[in-house]
Amino acid sequence: MPRVLVVDDSLTTRGFVRSALEGESEVGEVEVIEAVSGFDALRLLPRGGYDLVITDINMPNINGLELVQFIRKSERHRAVPVVLISTQSSERDRQRGLALGANAYLAKPFTEQALRALVFEHIARPAAGEPERG
Repeated sequence: MPRVLVVDDSLTTRGFVRSALEGESEVGEVEVIEAVSGFDALRLLPRGGYDLVITDINMPNINGLELVQFIRKSERHRAVPVVLISTQSSERDRQRGLALGANAYLAKPFTEQALRALVFEHIARPAAGEPERG
């Protein structure tokens, strides 16, 4: 069963992502684990076995970009695909996230269908060393 770590300080966003992904899908059942902050994500990552991390950029203390950097520097987690979600939808922000090692960037608000398509694309294929630039 694929496991997705969702990192966002917004309860509403975490709930939306959970409801969009949990249950039966194209990749089988998906388990969603929630982290309320970057610190919480760092606590949960060692428990491991995540097939994907979805993280908001704007969070207090450890933000999503810092979390991406940590994941990419970690020998244990560096191959895990990371999807950034953010209300910051400028091309500059998108490029910055991808340059740090995120595999994809999804601007809020997004639809359930857009999220599912992106997530299942990254869960279904083997992790690649090179981030998606599209």
